[in-house]
Amino acid sequence: MSLSLAPRRTTRWRPLGALLAAFVLGCAGSSASAVSPAAFGPTPPHNPYAGPDGTATMHGDTGSSDTTPLAGPGAGTVSSSRTALASACPTVLVGADGYPVALCTPIFGQVPTVHLLDPDDGSSLATLKLTKGSLLGGVYAYIDHQDRLVVADGSRSLLRVGHHQNGAGEWRLTVDRSLSLASVIPGDDAVTGLAPDWDGRVWFATGNGVVGTADDTTGTVKALTLPSGERVANSISTAPEGTAVTTTHATYLLNAQGGTPKVLWRKAYDRGSARKPGLLSWGSGSTPTFLGPSKGTEYVAIVDNADTAAHLKVYRTADGSDVCSVPVLKAANGPGSENSPVGVGRSVFVAGTYGYPYPAVPEGAGDSVPASADFAGGLSRVDVRADGSGCSLVWDNSLRSAAVPKLSTADGLLHTVVRDSLIPGTKGTSLLDPYRYVQIDPDSGQITRSAKVGTGSLYDTLQMAGTVAPDGAYLQGTVTGILRITAQ
Repeated sequence: MSLSLAPRRTTRWRPLGALLAAFVLGCAGSSASAVSPAAFGPTPPHNPYAGPDGTATMHGDTGSSDTTPLAGPGAGTVSSSRTALASACPTVLVGADGYPVALCTPIFGQVPTVHLLDPDDGSSLATLKLTKGSLLGGVYAYIDHQDRLVVADGSRSLLRVGHHQNGAGEWRLTVDRSLSLASVIPGDDAVTGLAPDWDGRVWFATGNGVVGTADDTTGTVKALTLPSGERVANSISTAPEGTAVTTTHATYLLNAQGGTPKVLWRKAYDRGSARKPGLLSWGSGSTPTFLGPSKGTEYVAIVDNADTAAHLKVYRTADGSDVCSVPVLKAANGPGSENSPVGVGRSVFVAGTYGYPYPAVPEGAGDSVPASADFAGGLSRVDVRADGSGCSLVWDNSLRSAAVPKLSTADGLLHTVVRDSLIPGTKGTSLLDPYRYVQIDPDSGQITRSAKVGTGSLYDTLQMAGTVAPDGAYLQGTVTGILRITAQ
């Protein structure tokens, strides 16, 4: 383990002003079923064993809604700074104390490293190296109700990493609690995703399809293995009704009886004939998303991997029955998404990743067909009908989001980073592409505000999720560190 110490700095809280419109881009449609931003409906209920909603998980909450109750950068000139960590930083979370914690994988050595960040400027205050595991083993984690980062490392151990300050104001990161999962996870497997349930147990899923629960207060670990050949390539989601897991073949809802996982329902989807370029597995790229108009959890949404068109699939949480299957990302002509859908109330937003030039894919992902493609992008909004009888495509455009969008229920905007072509009007990508932070009107799909954050591969956001900090700063991981985007 490696520690670095730095003196504390005081957090500054800035008031947020009204948003200024800049220019408008995009191709939008309309539908009578559209829900106005002011009436989106509830987000999933707060999990008492997780940190603050919006900042506790990569996807905002344990229901993976990709929403936040915090307003993003407000009125004023948008500026950005980059914390250079020589690491890809897909997970940037914030606890109740306001201190961001990032889980990063260094370019050299690829040993997952936890960083405690200064809330004021994003600099690294302390670091802790974890045991190296699989590529996805350094991606998914969450902040618990005591501001500890919960993560599984390469030793197949469940860790709770806390940050502590000494009398001199220096910070350090420590493993405050550890529980081995090796009794249920074979040596050639590793945890991909994890999340707490409403009883305080930690649910986890491995790449080879082991789904389990761990109680690190009693040391109890129990698991089941999903059908042979089904892999878990993304994270998992929890709601009071159960735990949702999407494999490379199907979506499951499970619960635990006495801690032992039990399958409540299974829904197969069209996984296509091969992995597509811009996806990291042969199958859905979705962490399943809970959403709903009354409780925030009546539905579960994913995106399939059908050959000719990607479909948003919405199921009823109660029994797994179909609500709808709607083709999305049609305007961009890019049939694929590696990103979790954004879901709130009756509305779902899907960002396309077809053709995105990932520098590496996980072991066992298989060859893509075709071998490569231009980055198509695309952003679609689909609303579940008020009576639950189906869904309607509200709008569909060709915006090229280079990150998982985040919807703020405070400012009513989608926030993301887009990747522009070096040569305008083309879909190709290069090491010199420019990147822009954008705010998007969810009612129309149009960009309302835009600011360049950088040019070139140092700024590649690699389809990673951004997080709105309590002071309104937008924290976005890149392939080499973390962007801190603010407005003053």
